[in-house]
Amino acid sequence: MARINRFNEAQMDRFQLHDEVDAKLYVHEYDGRKLLQISTFGRPTRQEVGKLSQTFQLDQEAAHQLFHVLKRDFGFK
Repeated sequence: MARINRFNEAQMDRFQLHDEVDAKLYVHEYDGRKLLQISTFGRPTRQEVGKLSQTFQLDQEAAHQLFHVLKRDFGFK
């Protein structure tokens, strides 16, 4: 589990498309701050199907940085 405080843009030498998985979104208030948590769950072929795989959290600043990238690269408004 990790709480992301900053996104740094980088270039990849090689890109690989990953398998699709399900994810759940949670919005919580903690110490007066809103946090977005995204939890992913294992692939259907995994030994323990549906087991929590990865979780990360974004505070307002990190969410704002991600929003600007989505706006710029995907045309979100």
